[in-house]
Amino acid sequence: MEALSGYGPKVKELLSSVGASTFDRVKLSLTNGQTLEGLVMPRPSFGDPDVIVVKLDNGYNIGISAERISSITLVEKFSGKAQPTSKEALYPSGETPRGERVHFLSTGGTIASRVDYVTGAVYPYFTAEELYSMIPELREIANITTKTVYSIFSENMTPRHWSQLAQEIEKVLRDEPDVRGIVVAHGTDTLHYTAAAMAFAIQKAPGPVVFVGAQRSSDRPSSDAALNAIGATIAAIKAPFAESVIAMHATTSDDLILVHRGVRARKMHTSRRDAFMSINAVPLAEINPYTRELKLKTDKYKGREKAVEAYPRFSDKVALVKFYPGMTPDIFSFFSERGYKALVIEGTGLGHINEGLIGAVRDIVQQGVFVAMTSQCLWGRVNLNVYRTGVELLKAGVVPAEDMTPETAYVKLSWIFGQTDDLDEAKRLFQTNIAFEFDKRTGFEYYPGAYRG
Repeated sequence: MEALSGYGPKVKELLSSVGASTFDRVKLSLTNGQTLEGLVMPRPSFGDPDVIVVKLDNGYNIGISAERISSITLVEKFSGKAQPTSKEALYPSGETPRGERVHFLSTGGTIASRVDYVTGAVYPYFTAEELYSMIPELREIANITTKTVYSIFSENMTPRHWSQLAQEIEKVLRDEPDVRGIVVAHGTDTLHYTAAAMAFAIQKAPGPVVFVGAQRSSDRPSSDAALNAIGATIAAIKAPFAESVIAMHATTSDDLILVHRGVRARKMHTSRRDAFMSINAVPLAEINPYTRELKLKTDKYKGREKAVEAYPRFSDKVALVKFYPGMTPDIFSFFSERGYKALVIEGTGLGHINEGLIGAVRDIVQQGVFVAMTSQCLWGRVNLNVYRTGVELLKAGVVPAEDMTPETAYVKLSWIFGQTDDLDEAKRLFQTNIAFEFDKRTGFEYYPGAYRG
């Protein structure tokens, strides 16, 4: 009965009465006269243990309370082997792992989640091993090893999590030289923050750190989890670059995977499978997950190196503030009074705020707070030399962020103040192009629609 682990006594009794177990096909007659047929699935980690989970022929999984089932019929026994769910069982006895080694790190998110069929909510569920077992195609691409770093939704990520993840990645790269690349399963909502953080933390490496997520959980028929994971694994093996990148759907169709530079990417849609785009830059590469071909889109990248150079510390005393009409000066003094070391302002257009706020900004700069200016426009770049407001901001000590996204500027300052408290050194580092996070010239060819696959 180990295969039915997690199910309650009512479900176990029901299935045992006909000799059925997980992955067997059964027909259920319900008390309302309805009949359903499908495969018995393993029980999710959360939810009512007396709800049986069945995968219908249309691909959807449904949960049915044992009390609603009037009778059950075993239609067909599962003839194959269930997918392994532990690291030790990833490869059957005597089988030789295929391909080069890729190390999966799981942090949680939708790509590592399942639906609770009682409440309909999505919960963190799969360990890295379980995620691997759901995508058997990976076994044909690489020798996969796995570890769960933590299992949280991405909105719960903090700079402390970034530090922990960077330390884990550094350890793998230093201690396990046969690892060709690292794939990090991560929730999509703050995926670009963490990918940017690793770009600054891991500056030299023998292979890429490939972040991958999913817009729809792994047990939904429209899930993008499997194809994204396949694309990420191909990138980890075949990419000539050793950078922190994001591998996600290029379009809403299951055709191509785009590889975005972590410091240049942003989630641009709440639910579309092609939610991520490169901002003010072209993607690094595109991947055909069916032919397993990787095509570079640029010749500018950090190559693979034998050496590992890592700086995993981040500060939690950095904030990102969006300017809005009616904003009051006390917002800036709030951060100064609470010991914040740096502030990123997401201004309008070329990087402006209400002129009535400039005095407050000047005050906190004089108090030792580093202030950087970005733009709400995303595409294009900050230029504080065009209008008087921008010139006054420069005089107040504000540092323009070139064409960095607000998120990347925030992450970069969090990383900088994890390394130093010296303001002159912080300014030097902020204006140094460390991971291709900005460009001195932003081309029109980078505007949306030019590179979506």
